Amino acid sequence: MIEFLNGADWVTAALAFLAVFLGALSLVLIAELVRNWWVQRAVRSRLNPLISGQETSGGLLRADEYEGALDKVVNQLSDRSGLGTLMRQSDSTWSVPAFIFISFALAAGTGVASTLVMQSNLARLPFMGIAALIPYFILRHRRTQRLDRFEEGLPEAIDLLSRAIRAGHPLSSGVGMVGDEAPEPVASEFRTLFEEQRFGIPIDEALMGMVDRVQLIDVRIFTTAVLVQREVGGNLAELLDSIARTMRERFTIRRQLRVYTAQGRLSGYVLAVMPFIVGTGLWILDPDYMGALLFTYLGRLMLGIAFTMWIFGFFWIRKIVNIEI
Repeated sequence: MIEFLNGADWVTAALAFLAVFLGALSLVLIAELVRNWWVQRAVRSRLNPLISGQETSGGLLRADEYEGALDKVVNQLSDRSGLGTLMRQSDSTWSVPAFIFISFALAAGTGVASTLVMQSNLARLPFMGIAALIPYFILRHRRTQRLDRFEEGLPEAIDLLSRAIRAGHPLSSGVGMVGDEAPEPVASEFRTLFEEQRFGIPIDEALMGMVDRVQLIDVRIFTTAVLVQREVGGNLAELLDSIARTMRERFTIRRQLRVYTAQGRLSGYVLAVMPFIVGTGLWILDPDYMGALLFTYLGRLMLGIAFTMWIFGFFWIRKIVNIEI
C-alpha cells in the first residue's frame, strides 16, 4: 500500500507557505514605505528653498534623481527585459524591485511548503517556477484588459478630437479635451500626451511616446495619420473621421471572428480542465491506483511530461483561435 499525506501535513504546508509569503510581503511593504518616505523627504528638501524664496531658479525635478543604486540597476534590467514596459502598460502601482521580491517570495513560500509534502528536490522546482511567474501572468492579464478598454474607447476619443478641430480648436487643445472627457484608460494617455507637449516636447515626439506606451496597431495608425497630415497638409478632421470609422469596422470583423471561433475556444477550455476532472474522479474512486501515478518516480515523470504537453496544447489552441486583424 502507498502512504498518503494526511490532512495535518497539508495544513502544515499551507501554514508554512502563508508564513513565508506574508513575512516577505511585510518586508516589501516596509521597504516601499521607507523608500516613499525618503523620496518625499528629498523632494521637500529640494522644494523648500524655492518656496521660501531662497532660490529663484532650479532645474526640473526628475524621478531618477531620487532612486537608489539598487533601483537604478533593477530599472535598467527591467527596461531591457521589457518588465518595466509591462508594468507601465498594466498600470501597476508596484515598483520593479517590489514586483521581483514578491515573485521570489512566492517561489520561496512554495518551496518551503513543498518541502513538507514532497521528498524530491526535482519535483519542487516546477511548482516554485510556476509560483514565481504568477505576478507576471497577473500583470499580463491586467495589461490585456487595459489595452482592450483603450482600444474600445479610442474611436470615441478620435471622434471627440475631430469635433474639437471642427469647432476651431488646435490639435493640442483637442488632445487636452480628450484627456478631460474621454473614459479611462484613454483619458490618462491623452492627458500624458497633452502634458508632454505643454511642457515643451514637440507634438511629434509626444505622439511617438504614446506609441511606445500603448503598443496597439490603432494607436500607430492614428499617430501615422497625424504626422503625415502635419507634413503634407489636408483636412485633419475628415482624416480622423475616416480613422475612427476604420477602427469600428475592424471591431465588427473581430467580433464576428470571435463568434466563428467560439466553438474552438470552448473545446480548448474543455480539453484543458478534462485531465484535472478525470484525475480527481479516479482519485476518489481508487486512491491506490492514482497513488502509483503521484508517488512513484515513473509516475511523476509521466505527469511532468503530460503537464508540459498540456501547457503546449493549451497555448497552441489559443494561438489558433486568436486571429489578429
